[in-house]
Amino acid sequence: LVGRREKLGKILDGYKTSDLISVHHCEDMVHMDETPLKAVRQKKDASIRVAFDLVKSGAADAVVSAGNSGAILAAGVLILGRIKGVDRPAIASIVPTEKGPGVLIDVGANVDCRPTHLFQFGVMAQAFANSCLGIENPRIGLLSIGEEKSKGNEQVRLSHRLFRESSLNFAGNVEGRDLFDGDVDVIVCDGFVGNVALKVIEGVVEAISRNVKHELETSETDPSVALLCQNLINRFKQKLDYEEYGGAPLLGIKGVGIVCHGGSSSKAIKNAIRVAAQYADNRIVDKMSLALGAITEG
Repeated sequence: LVGRREKLGKILDGYKTSDLISVHHCEDMVHMDETPLKAVRQKKDASIRVAFDLVKSGAADAVVSAGNSGAILAAGVLILGRIKGVDRPAIASIVPTEKGPGVLIDVGANVDCRPTHLFQFGVMAQAFANSCLGIENPRIGLLSIGEEKSKGNEQVRLSHRLFRESSLNFAGNVEGRDLFDGDVDVIVCDGFVGNVALKVIEGVVEAISRNVKHELETSETDPSVALLCQNLINRFKQKLDYEEYGGAPLLGIKGVGIVCHGGSSSKAIKNAIRVAAQYADNRIVDKMSLALGAITEG
């Protein structure tokens, strides 16, 4: 744990396993209303910066944080640096599909992107899907407003060409309605579109759940049927619940960083730590470096 030792120590004293957890003291932090890059550069004793310093020194293998996501990105790049061939690291989110887990990238790190950035996102996500999700030769889709290669804005059309002319397993454009069908394993978009998509999904799931619950409570539905419907809704919500996956990996930096939701529960943090260890063990950074090198040389 990285933070104020006195405060963290009081919390740990209430747990029997506290002797298994070490605390690295620091006094400062990056607040949500601060400019991430400026704060990370100026606050050398900020917890997120110190955490990445520990990874760089070899004292830690990964960083898990539910703090300012911009600060996580800034600290990761500033302290660890970018993988060769990566202009901009990106945040990848695991999404459940009808055919298994998939990857949506970018979901918030880069709101303005060039076609080369989207292409790099695809390369990184393909390596991630293969090494961490066990997907053989992952299929890549480019999020657009139509399946035809001529559809989309200039950014998407030029990105489509880069993917099409590469050796990647590119399936073409996919639409928003295709996010969960599983026909592709990786869906690429800029961080603005990806973040909006995630928030829309969260809102729709909550709206469906509330409306179904209201209808069941106010109608004359048989109790056994109502219970079955509620169980089905709960199972559906669980599939889409970010807590099940813990957090989203920051791909493109020379180390493992997991970006967690600001409102993460203890369950979410636990799962984020679990996947961080998994990614470190799978040497995802090395595999992305190889993938990017192969594409560049090709």
